[in-house]
Amino acid sequence: MAGPLEGVRVIDLTSMLSGPVATMMLGDQGADVIKVEPPTGDLVRHMGRGGGDMLNPAFLSCNRSKRSLCLDLKTEKHKEILRKLIKTADVFVQNFRPGAIERMGFGYEDVREIRPDIVYLSISGFGETGPYANKRVYDPVIQALCGLADVQKDRDTGRPRMVRTVIPDKTTALTAAQTITAALFARERTGKGQHVKLSMLDTMIAYLWPEGMAGLVMVGKEDKGSAGAQLSQDLIYKTADGYITCGAVSDSEWQGLCNVLEKPGWLTDERFATAGARVRNAPERLSLTAEILGTRPSSYWLKRLDEEDVPSAPVLKRHEMLDHEQILTNGILQEFEHDGLGQVRQARPAARFAETPAEIRRPAPQLGQHNEEILAELG
Repeated sequence: MAGPLEGVRVIDLTSMLSGPVATMMLGDQGADVIKVEPPTGDLVRHMGRGGGDMLNPAFLSCNRSKRSLCLDLKTEKHKEILRKLIKTADVFVQNFRPGAIERMGFGYEDVREIRPDIVYLSISGFGETGPYANKRVYDPVIQALCGLADVQKDRDTGRPRMVRTVIPDKTTALTAAQTITAALFARERTGKGQHVKLSMLDTMIAYLWPEGMAGLVMVGKEDKGSAGAQLSQDLIYKTADGYITCGAVSDSEWQGLCNVLEKPGWLTDERFATAGARVRNAPERLSLTAEILGTRPSSYWLKRLDEEDVPSAPVLKRHEMLDHEQILTNGILQEFEHDGLGQVRQARPAARFAETPAEIRRPAPQLGQHNEEILAELG
């Protein structure tokens, strides 16, 4: 069935994660995404556990729903092919370091001459100016610079810590996909394309600001010690036989948790009597809660927490998630046959459109798999 972006053609010159994940989402939503790769291919093809013929799980999951066109843009012949392709495109996405795409002859002004109403997205690490503009960037560098590593710091030692998944890359991807659709909507109304610039650093500071940087909002009254208490705490508790998470934000949830823990006195304890007090005294509250939860098995606590309507869940290992009742009921994970790889599993697109469904439209392509097909379309 046609997706919401059916009829939109996206030229994808991105590599690694932030750009490819963004364009993958557009492909799932029905756009014709053409991934233009050099003869060596996207570096991610060569990373991780191999699946044969330069496909691996990471590449598979970042580049599904796309076609691959292999071009050597150091040659004029292949540049001319890309120019012909741009004439047919609605969106052009690139994540080279600032200045590189202009030297190749495909900066915004160059592309706009070919397709005046193009939506052109440039993704960078740090933006196009400033002392970091031309630095190489990977996800941990952004985690360090934006304050995320400080948010994650160890409460006892103060040592900053990285999140063990590429949050800046994937948050930039989500922002990029939303940005592209917003620019397409504006073009639909005005007839004009535009150049949109998006940096990972900008994205992550904006992402953290609503609560992670609460202590920096009031000018002249900055909390330089902790930048304010985060609304989200480390709520993983060891039970007698495993790990669970549970948390109480509202007064009614706190009352329920106190009932579960058999601590009615905490309801009037000035350290915990209000939501604000519970945030300010989080370390002590979490430590006391942990002592009690360690005395009984997970199944006991989860049953009691449900009875008192306190948000809770078991802490699953990654492979255990595959068989959890809620994941199975939602049909989040899909399996299909891949030529050369056998049975593979992917998470379906998260947004569920009633009239124009998003879906996994094709597996990630082999390098240059669609050259003949795309060149034939161009004549």
